[in-house]
Amino acid sequence: MQVRLNHIFLTTRGDTDILDITQQVIECIHSSTLQNGLVTIFSPSSTSGITTLEYEPGVLQDLQKIFDEIAPSGRDYQHNEAWHDGNGHSHVRAALLKASISIPLVDGRMTLGTWQQIVFIDFDTRPRKREIIIQIMGE
Repeated sequence: MQVRLNHIFLTTRGDTDILDITQQVIECIHSSTLQNGLVTIFSPSSTSGITTLEYEPGVLQDLQKIFDEIAPSGRDYQHNEAWHDGNGHSHVRAALLKASISIPLVDGRMTLGTWQQIVFIDFDTRPRKREIIIQIMGE
């Protein structure tokens, strides 16, 4: 088994900014020359997350609305009391979504469904420079 490591660098707007990173992940896979294995997409951040969804305006708006309902920015969060940075809701949202996903790689292609794209969501309260780690294990 071989392991390849790649990075994707993003600039985000924050405030539940949802970015389709599928094509960048595909480019990492192609540069790896691995054909079969597992692709892990990881965000080393406590205020962002990775998932899959159908990347279309209605779904994006629905997801943003749900996060606003589940963990609204205007609530009292103990994190804000401790750090006074106003992003307690960002940490809660990121914990609900998680920092990584793994996708099987078969014949050089991720086994995504027809309407699935890989998305990075930045929940922080301000624009950020983000790094995504792509690890491909296989042969």
